Amino acid sequence: MAMRTLAWTPGLVRRAAIWLSLEEKKALLKLSDNDFRERQMYDLLREHGPGEALGRRVFDEMAATICTQPAGAEPKKIIVFSPHPDDDVISMGGTLIRLVEQGHDVHIAYMTSGNIAVFDHDAWRFIDFLVEFHRLFEMDEKRAETVQERVQAFLRTKKPGQPDSPDLLQIKGLIRKTEARAAAQVCGLPSDKLEFMDLRFYRTGTITKAPIHPQDIADIISLLQRIEPAQIYVAGDLSDPHGTHRICAEAIFQAVHDVRSRGQQFEVWLYRGAWQEWGPHEVDRVVPLSPDDLERKKLAIFRHQSQKDRAMFPGNTDTREFWQRAEDRNRHTAAVYDDLGLPEFYALEGFVQWHPD
Repeated sequence: MAMRTLAWTPGLVRRAAIWLSLEEKKALLKLSDNDFRERQMYDLLREHGPGEALGRRVFDEMAATICTQPAGAEPKKIIVFSPHPDDDVISMGGTLIRLVEQGHDVHIAYMTSGNIAVFDHDAWRFIDFLVEFHRLFEMDEKRAETVQERVQAFLRTKKPGQPDSPDLLQIKGLIRKTEARAAAQVCGLPSDKLEFMDLRFYRTGTITKAPIHPQDIADIISLLQRIEPAQIYVAGDLSDPHGTHRICAEAIFQAVHDVRSRGQQFEVWLYRGAWQEWGPHEVDRVVPLSPDDLERKKLAIFRHQSQKDRAMFPGNTDTREFWQRAEDRNRHTAAVYDDLGLPEFYALEGFVQWHPD
């Protein structure tokens, strides 16, 4: 029986050359025929060689991904869709800062409240603050105390795994919302550029979510039609612990198909979140970050105090805080580019362009 040969698509060629470069610890432009032969890549060498040409081809492709003006030189309208109130700054905070600094009209759409990811002790502290605030400024202290008594009575008797009361869910949602505003301010965005969509599928009060609601898609369509962006950014990381990223992405893609069928056109870029980064063979664009950019990004992440130190849903067994994961991912991507023989950067955020079927 004849052996089947591998179909060397452009994407597979890139992946193979990058893998070989990193395995051999040789820059792409230093790869030779012998490097491919020693790894039994005879078909690749025969169809696309010589080795020097292969390395140069992939080097040029990777160099073309480096972008210091992610939305171009002319001012554009941009929407960053954030499944939870912190995914924007964790995943693409440096690019967000860059887009704002370069004069683009940037909007952030927080798709869910994120209220189930707040610890009870944080809610207790905030309701206590509210009562003291009313007392200090001689406001309607009695009404605040009524809410405090109701919420704290529920928390005293709450059993493990028991869903939160409506009051508690609203308080936790408010905590996430005010943290998002504070983080956006670090990135240079005022509150009037923020959209809190509170999509219906998330409103179960539990980890298990409802199916996407038709009105959720309609709300996304309405936002796209109202702002008319030239670019949108979408969470392409589908590994979050309870599936919210996946549901949000599917809802956005349905909305994009709808508005494009009516003639509205814009670029769609996918970012990844706290759990993983795009591989170097996958990226279509990387945005360089300076030490100052990365520091500002971390400061924005710090504003999400309810998620700091120990998040309720950290994902897998990674015990690092979200700011540590983000910093490590961005520094690692820059190190990989350096290892491939590309320009050396302090940190890089990676993106993949999405094209509708």
